[in-house]
Amino acid sequence: MVIPITGFIFDSGESDPHHSHQLFITSWDGRPVVHAHPFSGITSYDAGHSHQYSAMTAPASSGVQHVHGYYAETSIDQGHTHIIRGTTGPSIPLPGGGHYHHFEGYTTVNGMNPHTHMYRGNTGNEVS
Repeated sequence: MVIPITGFIFDSGESDPHHSHQLFITSWDGRPVVHAHPFSGITSYDAGHSHQYSAMTAPASSGVQHVHGYYAETSIDQGHTHIIRGTTGPSIPLPGGGHYHHFEGYTTVNGMNPHTHMYRGNTGNEVS
């Protein structure tokens, strides 16, 4: 049985002749190899309150340097919510394998007294 795969080889620039390159698989048996990350947190405390949020990033290819889009609606506090959205920073390797991403920004404007909140954090490890 032959399973079609696609991908590419990346030269890491290291001098070790046994580990100077990496193979990145982008599809397996015609299906893209992608993953996402959980993310959650609490916004800054502004206008007398803060908000919680929790969601999954948009999917991205596995095994290559990449970023993820993200979107979440905050909890309802003082009668309103905010939207957070953006693009994570590049992947950051974890010591035991996998990786995470940093994200930060400002929410949309909302509330009886229109305001925003700042948020920042790191995603969890990748989930296929």
